[in-house]
Amino acid sequence: MNLDLDLLRAFVAVVESGSFTAAADVVGRSQSAVSQKILRLEDALDLRVFERTSRSLTLTRDGERVLLASRRLLAQYDAFMHEIREPLQPVRLRLGVSENLVQSRLPLILSRFSQRFASIQLELTTGPSDELNRSHEAGLLDVVFAKRKREGSAHRGRVIWREPLVWLAAANFRNDSSRPARLVMMPPPCAYREVMTQTLDASRREWTIACTASNLIGVQAAVIGGLGVTVLGKSFLQNGMKILPTSAQWPALPAAEVAVIGEDPATQHIVEPLVSLFVDVLSETPAAAPAAERVGDVA
Repeated sequence: MNLDLDLLRAFVAVVESGSFTAAADVVGRSQSAVSQKILRLEDALDLRVFERTSRSLTLTRDGERVLLASRRLLAQYDAFMHEIREPLQPVRLRLGVSENLVQSRLPLILSRFSQRFASIQLELTTGPSDELNRSHEAGLLDVVFAKRKREGSAHRGRVIWREPLVWLAAANFRNDSSRPARLVMMPPPCAYREVMTQTLDASRREWTIACTASNLIGVQAAVIGGLGVTVLGKSFLQNGMKILPTSAQWPALPAAEVAVIGEDPATQHIVEPLVSLFVDVLSETPAAAPAAERVGDVA
């Protein structure tokens, strides 16, 4: 079977833009042409990639697999074409990664990157997403992988991953609804802190700060130690923790997004494979944590 790569590009565009209409602008075709490409892709693969309703468009389980494979294939093709047309020369890439994004999996990403791009001189900066965004705007970073709140975010960038936020507590935690919620958080500015306090304020649940930790490791330790409850992505669940079910005491939370910012055409042959590496590693959820939702959970 010969598969037209334009079908995969249209498919990825629909996922990343969130609709057939928006994807039509991305690929420079009509909405009906994009719809036809998706139908042709499903016929060629003999599976469904989307669940469609009048209000929503979400990836099927097969669609999630096709998305990951499509990104890898398109990145490899683009890198191949770039290398053939213009042989790669040693270059520098100034990369910023949100310090709470990949946690212990960052070494795996860097290892795979170095195997793929041995000639690239990598300058790595980690820190809060807001600081990385400012550094990129100031021209100090080429590419940034940053976390942000899904709702009401003003940041630029292309969303590559979405993950549900959850309430995390010690495994032996017992809720006492007669007392204010005891919270564990990082100092501001912190998106997790904002989501936590704003959600409780909106539901009129009283809260108090039980512990302020300087980094994510401290937050997790405080939660496991029973000092209080926190909000993090589902992938940060560790042994000794549990997810509190949604209730009047622990209201529903928005999703967090991971976006890539700074896709200069001159470095696109490097950035796109790097995006694929990030998505692949984010998909390889540690054994202690449930799987996060891929970017294919289109809103």
